[in-house]
Formats: sequence, C-alpha cells, structure tokens
Amino acid sequence: MPNAISVNQVSKSYGDFVAVNDLSLEVKRGCIFGLLGPNGAGKSTTIRMIVNITMPDSGEIRLFDQPISAKLQERIGYLPEDRGLYKKMKVGEQLAFFAELKGLSHNEAGKRIDAWLERIEMTEWKQKKWEELSKGMQQKIQFVLTILHSPDLVILDEPFSGLDPISAGLFKEIVQELKQNNKTIIFSTHLMEQAEELCDEICLINHGQQVLGGRVREIKRSFGWRYIAIDGEDFEAALENNPLVKQVSPNRDHTEVTLQTGADPQVLLQQLINNGARLTRFELVAPSLNEIFIESVKRANERQPAI
Repeated sequence: MPNAISVNQVSKSYGDFVAVNDLSLEVKRGCIFGLLGPNGAGKSTTIRMIVNITMPDSGEIRLFDQPISAKLQERIGYLPEDRGLYKKMKVGEQLAFFAELKGLSHNEAGKRIDAWLERIEMTEWKQKKWEELSKGMQQKIQFVLTILHSPDLVILDEPFSGLDPISAGLFKEIVQELKQNNKTIIFSTHLMEQAEELCDEICLINHGQQVLGGRVREIKRSFGWRYIAIDGEDFEAALENNPLVKQVSPNRDHTEVTLQTGADPQVLLQQLINNGARLTRFELVAPSLNEIFIESVKRANERQPAI
C-alpha cells in the first residue's frame, strides 16, 4: 500500500531564514504520526507545504503516491494552529457552508452535522453565533469541521490546546476511531505525553531537519531503560552500599533505583529476593518521550555549527 505522505528532500526558506532544510519523511496509511519539535523547528511550515498552502523551494511532496493536486486536497482535513471562523455566523450554518465546499450535499451535510454535534454534546449550540462560544467549544466545532467530510488524511496542529480533560479524552477517542477506519492522522504538538499516548510513529525536527524518527516503541527501546521502579517491603537494606547501585531516589509511590553502568537488573532482583524482600513492583522504566525529546534537541543543538 502506498504511503499517505512522502516528503522527499524538501526545503523552504523565507529570505535568509531556512524554515525547512532537506527534510524527508514518510507517513504510512492508517497510522497516527506525530510531527514534533520545539517552537520554530519547521513543523507548521512542513504542514503548510503538505496541504499546499505554500510551495517548497526544492524537493517533492506526494500524497497517496501522487503529486499534490486540487483533487487530492479534497481528501485532507486540516485543523490549523491559528483558528477562527466567521464571528457573526451561526455554528450550524458554518458547518454546512464548509461541508458543501468539501463536496457534501445539503442533506448529507445536515445529517453529519447533527450526528457530530450530538457526539460532542453541543447540539444546543447549533443556532449560536461563533463569538458566543468559549475557546474550548470553538475548538470542538473546528475539530468537527476538520473531519466532517470523512477525509482520508487528517492533519491536526496543536489539537488539544484550550481543551478541558473531558474534551481532550473525547478527541483521543475519535482519533483512535479514525485510525481504526484506516484514516491517517498527523498531529503536531508540544505535549509529549499526548504524542507518546497516541502516536505509532514520530518525526522530531529541529532547525528544519529531522533529528529522530521512527516507531515510538522502537525509539524508546533504543534509548534503553532509565531506572528501576521498586515497591514492596523489606528491600531498602539490600540497596544500601550495594556495588550494583548508583543512586536511590524515593518517589511518591515507588523507589527509583539507578544502576551502575553495565550492572544487570536481574542480579539486583535476585539479591533483593535472597535478602527477604517482598516485591510488588520491579519495573525497568524507559525514558519518556519528553525526556527523549529534550535530549535529542539538546544533542542536535550541540551539533549545530557556530555562526
């Protein structure tokens, strides 16, 4: 099956500022793909080129293994970071207007609008003007607008900003349903916890270049484990002055144990059991995606040549 998106050696500059520099990435169909990076890394510029708002200076972008075209754009739903609709226009009217622009018939648009408004618990706001909605409500409506025409590719730029935990949970649920229906989802976010929870694959960019990419599980595995989380009874004494142990840090609901370089966690586990410890938890904890993000950006910045 061809990729949903192929970005091949794409570059984009604005004057002397290089926003994207020889970037290549592939997004498989039916996956949730995270485009991550610090502010100014080139994420939004990359997205704007994918949706054909701006053109690359060099390189090629293909959608569904075809050159970008107006016809293919109809298969995309895009939620930009900078949001806003017509302030004086009613919610239902706005949704109907944009749905028909995407090719839906009036009757089909009406059915979908009512179904989605019920799903996000905003049916009673259908006749309200846009300016009467809270920021979170506006976000929910624009999310519906993005997926109303059932696009094959959904691009979400900072989709969780302004949302309360319940609404954010609903968004995640819908995104997972889209994936189950073989839709492809790209989302750009600075919230690494959200990316780690949702994404199958990520691309981390910094200064317009990829510094890390691949499946989240494999990336975390490649960074190894960071510490051992231990909980239970009668294990503390065996950790004191233990040559295997580099550092012991009490945490709220467990004890974090960092081993010396090259030490085998299984040897420590056997020691604890031999010393009479009763363990309810002994877990090798991998670094979080946020920790990997920070470390990768730091390394990339250190490699940047001095100006």
